[in-house]
Amino acid sequence: MTVRVSRTFEFAAPVEDVWGFIADPGKRAGAISVVASFEVDAPDATWQVALPIPIVRSTVTVETEETARNPPHYVQFVGTSRVFRVRGEHTIKETEGGCRLVNEFVVDGRLPGVERFFEKNFDDELSNLESALRRDLGLTA
Repeated sequence: MTVRVSRTFEFAAPVEDVWGFIADPGKRAGAISVVASFEVDAPDATWQVALPIPIVRSTVTVETEETARNPPHYVQFVGTSRVFRVRGEHTIKETEGGCRLVNEFVVDGRLPGVERFFEKNFDDELSNLESALRRDLGLTA
């Protein structure tokens, strides 16, 4: 089973400021609650992910690789591990009052319970991403 999610955020901020956050693999990783730690080798990163599911008893190493970039409007990354594969895309479009950030994620689980975890928790994780970005921009919710 594959989990797909798409969420859009609006910001009263310039495209370049949102790009500064979303194109940074460390800032993206730091916003995800299940990422216990990470190392950045820009533009890529290695995450240690702690999934609270019974079959996974330790952190999972996820190697992320940036696969596409069109500054300051689009970045895509792919993360692979023995437990799941994730593809994330972030598209920034200028609006009259700032910009719109479209986030799309696809997760393919390789162990039982992985997709169910992400399906259940994606909204919270995307809220974490939005909150971290708003803090970075100095904006309130």
